[in-house]
Amino acid sequence: MKIAFFSDIHANLPALEAVLQDLQEKQPDMVYCLGDLVGYNVWANEVVELIRKHRIPTIAGNYDEGVGLHSGDCGCAYKTEEDKARGNQSIDYTNQIISHENRKYLRELPRHFRVELQPKEGEKLRILMVHGSPRKINEYLFEDRPENSMVRMLEEAEADVMLFGHTHKPYHRQLETDGKYRHAINLGSVGKPKDGDPRACYVLLELDEHSTAAAPESITVTFVRVPYDVERAARAVEESPLPNAFADMLRKAY
Repeated sequence: MKIAFFSDIHANLPALEAVLQDLQEKQPDMVYCLGDLVGYNVWANEVVELIRKHRIPTIAGNYDEGVGLHSGDCGCAYKTEEDKARGNQSIDYTNQIISHENRKYLRELPRHFRVELQPKEGEKLRILMVHGSPRKINEYLFEDRPENSMVRMLEEAEADVMLFGHTHKPYHRQLETDGKYRHAINLGSVGKPKDGDPRACYVLLELDEHSTAAAPESITVTFVRVPYDVERAARAVEESPLPNAFADMLRKAY
């Protein structure tokens, strides 16, 4: 079984179209989106409508929540006042352009998904999908989080495999506890990568009849990078009321 997960599109239609084309070629058995469809670019409505057209099960990201509630706060953490000012411009712009129907869709998205698989008789594999963390939609789970903290979070969430986004930096950590291996998987970002690689990123999780939490090698995690027309996305920002800095971030992936 092959399951695809992606997150953090942020109104970048060319990136989403490229990922969907790649998924069409790879033909996974299931596809899930872990939120943040909107913000930072001009195609908020087009991205929401494409996700809806493809009937992709989707949870809310913090940006989706903010726009869904018509809030001026996206729940983002900004390091400087300049970053905060640009962020305010982004959510104000998104609130202006989003349609009533698409705002309603964002507001009604669920906050997490749980999937329980039984690839091996007598053994269940518990998969949890969140945007930020099981505790908060906008909590940042970076790769350097202390292992005991991450293990405790997965144990409390009753998850063998936890998939999430929000930081825009992909990673996979295997965490051993009580003879089992729990997996923390950050999906990176489709439309606004921050790891120095401007290509869109998504994850393929592969399982078979031998997959179990007791054998880490029985669960395969692949980060797929998909080239797309970055210049088209960057130029759209520059031709809009959005800050030009967002275009530079797309080109350089920071």
